[in-house]
Amino acid sequence: MNIKKMKYLIHLVQSKTTGTPKELAEKIAVSERMAYHYLKQLKEKSKAPIKYNSHIQSYFFSEEGNLKWEWEPEDSDN
Repeated sequence: MNIKKMKYLIHLVQSKTTGTPKELAEKIAVSERMAYHYLKQLKEKSKAPIKYNSHIQSYFFSEEGNLKWEWEPEDSDN
């Protein structure tokens, strides 16, 4: 999975500008099947509440919140 593509996908979802699944795939330069895979990863691994609105033709976050990716160092007794 390409981190840059995933970050761009998150940006598109936040701004509600993903377009249809086919358009989303084109925007992040992957196959439509891979776009669905990226969305599934966000939903399952990050527990991101992503929904699709057919009226605006975009995926969006259905709840308020933040999606954070950050390094957490382990506690060490050294």
